[in-house]
Amino acid sequence: MPPKKGINWRLWSKVLIGGTVLSVGGPAFTYWVTPTEDELRSRYNPDLRKRSLEQREERQQEFDDFVTRLKDYSRSDKPIWVVVKEEEERRKQALLEQGRTQQRDAEARREEMRREAGLDAK
Repeated sequence: MPPKKGINWRLWSKVLIGGTVLSVGGPAFTYWVTPTEDELRSRYNPDLRKRSLEQREERQQEFDDFVTRLKDYSRSDKPIWVVVKEEEERRKQALLEQGRTQQRDAEARREEMRREAGLDAK
């Protein structure tokens, strides 16, 4: 039986050092190269910067609302796309009902104005 080969320590040390450099250095390099939000805004022209700052809170609020809705949807036992579709249907129905109510109110106001003006209809 031939003698057993020893461990190639030089090769394994290169592999471990290279792996460590890649796994630690890659994300560190990405973090170092990626500009912050303020650095990006400083490169905008003044009009865009002003508009971006004005709409910042609105976008943050929209995102917070979106995350809150997702959390609510995830509490259900149903798949999230089914819950979202049901919620969209509920919103559509609510908007339709609101439109009908507004139409009825407008018609009632019109009738009242006609009566006050002496133009009784039928």
